[in-house]
Amino acid sequence: MFTGIVQSTGEVKSIISGDNFKHFVIKVPLELIANLTIGASVANNGVCLTAVKFEALDEEFAQIEFDVIDETLRLTNLNEIEVGSQINIERSLKAGDEIGGHMVSGHIHTMATLVERVDSADNCKLTFSIDSAWHKYIFAKGFIGVNGASLTLGNVVADEQGETIFDLHLIPETLERTNLGELEVGKPVNIEIDQQTITIVDSIARIMKDRSL
Repeated sequence: MFTGIVQSTGEVKSIISGDNFKHFVIKVPLELIANLTIGASVANNGVCLTAVKFEALDEEFAQIEFDVIDETLRLTNLNEIEVGSQINIERSLKAGDEIGGHMVSGHIHTMATLVERVDSADNCKLTFSIDSAWHKYIFAKGFIGVNGASLTLGNVVADEQGETIFDLHLIPETLERTNLGELEVGKPVNIEIDQQTITIVDSIARIMKDRSL
């Protein structure tokens, strides 16, 4: 489990492609391997991956290595990243940690595409398009995980093309700490819908259907 509070970005140092699989080497701040163990879970752009190797590089940086299989590559934007890309990194939640975001599983539901970006001196508005199949779970002021970052939804509307459009308003701290600060129009992001919201919405729909029988 994760909190959706991105700890740092990591730089993709190398990608080795295999048969329906990729091996990623990610350069991260040294403190992110403190007490790390082989087999530990680390969120990469919100995707829960298993650390298969890690080592310190110098007094400031380390690297962590991950294997990513075909299903994960198909469902997430990890298949889009290149050497030099910045990845949002979060270590898994430990007992006693402060939960500043919301509970995040690291299991991506779908992807959304950035369709508009409006930058100002103090904040940034990002507008995304997502398949309308997810519309019933997306509410203004609700939580959503975007590339692993726990964020609060702004305006949510359905357009004429069968897509759902939603806004996010980001403060400078979020832009600096995550890779959303460099996100370009047309690029995909990983989306994890709040699981509690899914449970409530589906439960109410099931109760209403049972009552109508």
